[in-house]
Amino acid sequence: DMNYRHNTYPCKIIGATIRAEALLARLLPAHKEQATRIARNAAQFLIDQSRPAGDPLAFFPPTYYKDLIASKRTENQNKTMTMEAASAGHAFLDLYDLTGDKAYYDRALGIADTYVRLQREDGSLPIKVDFVTGEPVNDACAMLHPLLRYFQRLKADYGVETYAEAQAEGERWMRDVAIRNFDMTGQFEDVTVLGLQPYENLTNCTAAPYAAYLLSKEAPSAEDMADAVDLARFSEDQFTFWDTPLTENGIKDKATPCVYEQYKYQKPVDNSACNVADAMLSLYEATSEEIYLAKGKALIDNITVVQNAVNGQIPTTWDFRPTKSDRNRTYWINCSYSSISSLLRLEKLLAERQK
Repeated sequence: DMNYRHNTYPCKIIGATIRAEALLARLLPAHKEQATRIARNAAQFLIDQSRPAGDPLAFFPPTYYKDLIASKRTENQNKTMTMEAASAGHAFLDLYDLTGDKAYYDRALGIADTYVRLQREDGSLPIKVDFVTGEPVNDACAMLHPLLRYFQRLKADYGVETYAEAQAEGERWMRDVAIRNFDMTGQFEDVTVLGLQPYENLTNCTAAPYAAYLLSKEAPSAEDMADAVDLARFSEDQFTFWDTPLTENGIKDKATPCVYEQYKYQKPVDNSACNVADAMLSLYEATSEEIYLAKGKALIDNITVVQNAVNGQIPTTWDFRPTKSDRNRTYWINCSYSSISSLLRLEKLLAERQK
């Protein structure tokens, strides 16, 4: 339905739709049949739009579709953001878990195989490529946390060891380049990467998820731990607002605590709050330091404050706007899925503390 214009970003939005419907089917049996049907239809759309077997980007669904919003920009036509196929891969795995249909699992593996072919000798991957030829648009490298999480899940949940070397090479590149230089670059489909300079568009959306990834390893090293702490501190220092001064009209212009998304889009976004909260909860689980739990809980608690009490919708942006603008507030399904996941994670963690 292109009346919901964010469907112009298939990997991100339609992939998240699949994941949200699969989650709904598991949590609420009364909705399972309809949710499963929606998820299957959405998955078929991604499959139909994906590159065919044998192509440089075999099994990758597109980042852009039709000519809406950023998809209509010349620089984005027939291009794709490299890391976004991992989002679709997770969606196919969720649907496989729900239905047992091996076709979804095989497609998820096909996406992983393409990533291995794209990976360079130094462990890096390009940030954005031609959707047909696979040729990079520039020299900018992708931040690899989505891919490393994907490889990690394939091993942990399905026992797939095939991608261990590629995962290790990606970790080395992240450590030796991204973290050593502390250039935690943004990779957003609606923000240009052309002419991107080092440190020009830093974001919590790289730093905080990578901190959580490092802490989720089977045996994080002391270096992993130190890097995770630094990345979480950076995300808090540069992007997190625990409170905000009153405006000249005597109100707060953002719902705090909140987290700004990136230098190029300085707005509080629910997905960013979840990124920082999840990193804090991961640090709490690794260290048992209560301050990390308190910070993560405060951010996730605020989801329930900003949530629409009538229809349950969680707004994507947490700033206060003029009435007309507020009515047209953007809503991103992928961000809502992140909020739901963070709420469920905190609920589980708090329940375990009470045992």
